[in-house]
Amino acid sequence: MISFNFYSPEQKISLPDWQNKSIHVSVKRDDMIHPFISGNKWRKLKFNVEEALAQNKKHLVTFGGAWSNHILATACAGATFGFKTTAFLRSEEGINNPLIAMCRLFGMNLIYINRVDYKDKRFLFNTHFGRDSQAYFIDEGGHGALGSKGCEEIITSLNETYDHIFCACGTGTTVAGVQQAVSESGLKTEVHGIPVLKGGGFIQDEIQKIHPNNKPVTLHTEYHFGGYAKTKPELLQFVEKFVSNTGIMIEPTYTGKLFFAINDLIAKNYFKQDARILIIHTGGLTGFLGMYERFNLDLDQ
Repeated sequence: MISFNFYSPEQKISLPDWQNKSIHVSVKRDDMIHPFISGNKWRKLKFNVEEALAQNKKHLVTFGGAWSNHILATACAGATFGFKTTAFLRSEEGINNPLIAMCRLFGMNLIYINRVDYKDKRFLFNTHFGRDSQAYFIDEGGHGALGSKGCEEIITSLNETYDHIFCACGTGTTVAGVQQAVSESGLKTEVHGIPVLKGGGFIQDEIQKIHPNNKPVTLHTEYHFGGYAKTKPELLQFVEKFVSNTGIMIEPTYTGKLFFAINDLIAKNYFKQDARILIIHTGGLTGFLGMYERFNLDLDQ
């Protein structure tokens, strides 16, 4: 078992607009786990890394886009636990950005792949590393049963109980683990997912693939703002307002949409009186680097 200490408190928050609402909101600060292996990135990597060690693998191979927080987390985890790392990057050959530069600093090898070829990840892995007995496959975003198992620990680590638990959804792995742990613990908590992609109803199918016997989670599919990594002025304005009022950093791709959704549901009186709500902050704040120009920020001052 790997040794990795982290701090992830449950922090109570309130925005000015919530003052007259009879609700109680806390944030599970998984963004505080680690600067680079943060949030659900660590949760989804933990048991993959342990399995790689158990199989005596020395090389972690994974997949993602040019601003993938999962790729950065894998690069850092490799450097931390003594693995070689490679990522198939869904991007044009030679593209560079601050996140890619950090991956390289952690020693990661990058293979640029066009969008068509990228779709068959197992084929890519087998073609490049099929004869490498040291290579260990980790799906994009840490998706899969082992990633979900790590996310179950979000629930088992809680100090309080809640009526509602929310998290952002990309692949469905995190919310699948949360729902599984809630069910196994016998809690009556309602689990909610905020898909960040357009047409996010597919998340329900992905959850069922991992845990077929679990009841469906409540998905709120109307907060994608046009699709993955897409934004609108009201989302950007909310992110700025939230950060300046709470001191908790969020970004527009995942956590911004998550907190926007909860704020909107509170405004619409979605929750019963005195409801206890937990929001899982899934980290990934380096993604802000790819979107800061969308904010009206003067970085020269």
